[in-house]
Amino acid sequence: MNATERPRNADPDELEKFSALAAHWWDSKGPMAPLHAINPLRLSFIERFDDLADLRVLDVGCGGGILTEGLARAGARACGVDLAEDALAAARQHASSQGLPIEYRHCAIEELAALEPAGFDLVTCMEMLEHVPDPAAVVQACAQLLKPGGALYLSTLNRNPKSFLMAIVGAEHLLQIVPRGTHDYARFIKPSELAGWCRQAGLEVDAQQGLHYNPLTRTYSLGRDVDVNYLMRCHRP
Repeated sequence: MNATERPRNADPDELEKFSALAAHWWDSKGPMAPLHAINPLRLSFIERFDDLADLRVLDVGCGGGILTEGLARAGARACGVDLAEDALAAARQHASSQGLPIEYRHCAIEELAALEPAGFDLVTCMEMLEHVPDPAAVVQACAQLLKPGGALYLSTLNRNPKSFLMAIVGAEHLLQIVPRGTHDYARFIKPSELAGWCRQAGLEVDAQQGLHYNPLTRTYSLGRDVDVNYLMRCHRP
């Protein structure tokens, strides 16, 4: 990094972790299986409020493009942004194989916000905030990227004893649903904290919903309980 370059809001260890999974992003039975399983639920939450057809949509922290492709298939003019180069390469390759005209960019969200303020109808940032040093800055950048009236969709993990037991002890160690070390409990975010960052960024919070996992049936569902995983919708007035 040169003297004039601003440090990026990213954790090098986290980027390396997700880049190392590049070959597995589109293996629905591999380590990214939970993302494939919850993707229809994430999309259903979005489409409950917004018709994606012909909207310009940005997927922040897109990784290998699982949600980005879902947005594109729903009719959005989709763009994905991430700092994990190997994951982006996997995203580009898969989109090309599916004939999906998705634009992928290797840059920080704060950099994109400076380049294209108010450039998108809708922004998603799913399962990403708990992996960066300054999540509030990401929310601020997402807000800057929204057109007036545009919507921001977020998802992350709540911070409480129940989420520690289920997301780390249960999911990583006992059930091994996700690789060990995927999450850092100290970076989990309470809904009140996330809503506060959204309001500080000039957004209005509209709705939130929990994302639940049933270990007996090995299925995911949406519900009212936001104690562990949750989604949130905001909009720019």
